[in-house]
Order: sequence, then structure tokens, then C-alpha cells
Amino acid sequence: MHDGYNRQINYLRVSVTDRCNFRCAYCMPEQGVKLLSHADILTYEELLRIIRVVSGHGVSKIRLTGGEPLVRRGIVSFIRSIANLKTITDISLTTNGSLLAGMAAKLKNAGLNRVNISLDTVDPDQFRKITYGGDLAKTMDGLKSALAAGLTPLKLNVVLTNIITERDLTYFVDLVHREPISVRFIEYMPIGESQVCAGPGIEEIKGIINAFGRGTLKPTLNIQGNGPAKYFYLPQAKGTFGFITPISEHFCNVCNRIRLTADGKFKPCLLSNQELDVKAALRQGASDIEIAELFYKTITDKPQGHTLANAGGQTKFFRQMSQIGG
Repeated sequence: MHDGYNRQINYLRVSVTDRCNFRCAYCMPEQGVKLLSHADILTYEELLRIIRVVSGHGVSKIRLTGGEPLVRRGIVSFIRSIANLKTITDISLTTNGSLLAGMAAKLKNAGLNRVNISLDTVDPDQFRKITYGGDLAKTMDGLKSALAAGLTPLKLNVVLTNIITERDLTYFVDLVHREPISVRFIEYMPIGESQVCAGPGIEEIKGIINAFGRGTLKPTLNIQGNGPAKYFYLPQAKGTFGFITPISEHFCNVCNRIRLTADGKFKPCLLSNQELDVKAALRQGASDIEIAELFYKTITDKPQGHTLANAGGQTKFFRQMSQIGG
């Protein structure tokens, strides 16, 4: 399935909940957000039906997001149901890792292929501050459990805010030498309210890594599910670094994804207020063909690119990042 700009759309990001046990400063305002009622959230049966329908129209990759997807009861069984469709070739999940230690093996056995773990700092105090009370040790336990369970290639998502330090970068360089992990640095996106601001730029981060004296970053393409990141490796390292630049060098021309929010809206672009209501159609008795038509319309409405940089970060978004699914 291709959109109006000849981009192949084969990837659906599915938010299964708006709830999270963290309140990361760049994802949710300090006062929190109004949570959806149980009736407002798509049931697993509704989610599975949508996935089944769109998998017949080109979607082969599913990423589960939240909020924090692991806080929703029944997530393991839901993943097993997706795997049992036999039409999805790649099932992945984005998590803060805090609940992963006790679930990693079960998730793998259910059919989950890999995980992305958000980890913006390895300083326990700063971690607690940016997550509003998160325990770094639990996330690190989750990371270890994911590796042990074979949820690989494991990726760490590091948003470049003003809290990142050279100590963090030293840890990440050591980590990719020890483990087959990809550490991905993501430019800060000014969506909604935030209690942090942008940190160092991508080129500055590359320069700091090169200055550590453990070799010079060189480009590589050999990463499963590489998506928008540009990947680099260091000599003798088991892992890699990825750099994601949604603002300074956006990748809209190769975007292959559509998003489904927890309250049942198809979104053609993360950095847009465009939405189509698939939940209403489902609950009014829509046929599979009608659901597919909504999916086609979403793809047709997919913009050529976002305008966040042009707007100077002043775009008024209807949703916080936690309500979109990242």
C-alpha cells in the first residue's frame, strides 16, 4: 500500500493504553492529563480486528506503545493473538522497562520479537527527576531481562534533553562495547507542555563519542527494523549507535507508518492533529471493508511532511505525547 507520495505504508503503531507508571517531563505535563475511561479505550478484540484488517492491506509490522503498554492487563495474551494471525512478521514494543524484568520471557514466548526501552539518563537522581519518581534499578533489570529473553535487537531510546551529561555518554559507549544493543539518540520534539528543554544536538553527541578515543563512528545499515534512525558503529563494539533527527533532518519522505491511538483514532502523522475515528465506525457495526476504507483514507491524508521546524515549535497539538503513543 502506497500513499500519495509513493511511500510504502507497512507499519502500524498501536497505543494500547494512555496510562503510564512514569510521568516523563517531555511526555506529560506536570499536572498529568485527563485519563480515558475504560469505555473510551479500544478493547483487545477491537484492536485485534483492526490489525487483522490492515494486515490484509499491506501492514506487516506492529509496534505496541502506550502510555506504558505493560501496565495494561492481558498484554501477553494480546501479543499471542497478534502472532497467531500469521500475517504480522514483526511485533515490537516500546516500554520504560520498569515492569519488564518479570515479563520479558513471557512476552518473548507469546511472540514478541523485540523491544525498545526508554532510558534518558543513568544517573538515579536525574532519572527519578525526569520520570517523576521512576526507579532506575528496575529499568536496568528490565534491560538485562530483555537481553536474556532474546528480545533483540534491543534498542535504547535516549531523548536529548538538557539533563544528559558526559557521564551518561560514557556509560552508553561502554554499553555498546559490551552488549549487542543499539543506543539511539533522539532529538527533543517540543510537543505539548514540558518541564525540560532540548539538550545537545546530534552532531555534538557524535563529536563527544568520537573524542572518547575508542574509535571513530562509521555508518552501518545492518540493523533490523532500522526505521528512521541512521546507524553507526565503533570498532570492536558489539552494539551500535542510532541517531534520529525529526527536526533538523526530518525523514518524512520515507515514513512508512500510521498510528492508532488508544481511544481509536487513526493518525497519519505523529506531528499533526489529523485523525480519523475508527472506534466510532467499529461500534456502529462497520464491516471489514469499511474499516479498510478508513485506513485508506488515513493513508491518503498522510501529509508530505511535518511543519514543526517551520512553526518554530509553536504548533498547538491537541494531544500530549503520552496520548499519541510516541
